[in-house]
Amino acid sequence: MELTLSVIKADVGGYVGHSSMHPDLLQKAEELMSSAKGQGLLIDYCVTRCGDDLQLIMTHQQGEDNEQIHKLAWDTFIECTNVAKSLKLHGAGQDLLSDSFSGNVKGMGPGVAEMQFTERQAETIIIFMADKTASGAWNLPLYKIFADPFNTIGLVIASNMHSGFVFEVHDVKEHKKINFSCPEDIYDMLVFIGAPGRYVIKSVSHKDTGEIASSSSTQKLSFTAGRYIGKDDPVCIVRSQGLFPAVGEILEPFASPHIVEGWMRGSHNGPLMPVAIPQSNPCRFDGPPRVVAAGFQLANGKLVGPRDLFDDPAFDDARQQVNIMANFMRRMGPFEPHRLPLDEMEYTTMPEVMNKLASRFQDI
Repeated sequence: MELTLSVIKADVGGYVGHSSMHPDLLQKAEELMSSAKGQGLLIDYCVTRCGDDLQLIMTHQQGEDNEQIHKLAWDTFIECTNVAKSLKLHGAGQDLLSDSFSGNVKGMGPGVAEMQFTERQAETIIIFMADKTASGAWNLPLYKIFADPFNTIGLVIASNMHSGFVFEVHDVKEHKKINFSCPEDIYDMLVFIGAPGRYVIKSVSHKDTGEIASSSSTQKLSFTAGRYIGKDDPVCIVRSQGLFPAVGEILEPFASPHIVEGWMRGSHNGPLMPVAIPQSNPCRFDGPPRVVAAGFQLANGKLVGPRDLFDDPAFDDARQQVNIMANFMRRMGPFEPHRLPLDEMEYTTMPEVMNKLASRFQDI
């Protein structure tokens, strides 16, 4: 069965502050998704959240970048924004950068990850959703999942994965893309994806078959809006089993927390904490950044799930490590590397301060 899986998210209002999502917003989204399914536009859907971000997970047969699907998501975000405004929630509609819909939501604020494929006999899907971080947060996990044999033993011992995967990497500042064939291009690729503020893994494909393995949202909100309005809070779809890494191999990178950008006011680096969905309510210094993992089996487009995959005591040590790392980073206050480098602070007060003090700088 040929189908499209679309994950579209937006911050349409925080409860309380930037920490969580009010149940009334989830209920409104549920009503609109249910109506679209009843009308035959969607095969199935799941409404969920990560922190203060509303997540719409949809299966359909309309293809990627479909105007009807994207308008459904946009209209849902607009209706939920109206609910948020009635409740005087924080930052109501902050991810909606346009007053009107114009074909699809790309470039309009919401984050989008989509993939079109033929459903397998057993189609296992994991959807990662993050809050208080940027689109480059997936670079290190995706590298480990699809290119690191110390993480994914299938790259060594599974004959259908041994030839490797192809990574599509986007330069989000220059709006260019490049493909890296791994393992032979690993060292070249690491030069770029090791700078996740600019180079972001958009998708991963199985080298031998060309089958799509992963798709991520890559928008940079500050670049789109021309000002700081919030962090990107990305989503990522990963297919599992068969030609692709096993569920355990896909989750394993998050057992060793890494540092991402996007903590308080989007201007600080901090550790990414894997949590169950009910714990995706970042409060300490508006963080630390959170990631959740929703697992599904697909059955003729029906979403069987979700399984809350980080609701597992095996990740307790990772969460404890994040707290220790967060304590270390917080001690540094406004100093790098806790605060982002100046070239990442162009949408804060930094340009104003530089202009104000320009006349006081003297040649050495």
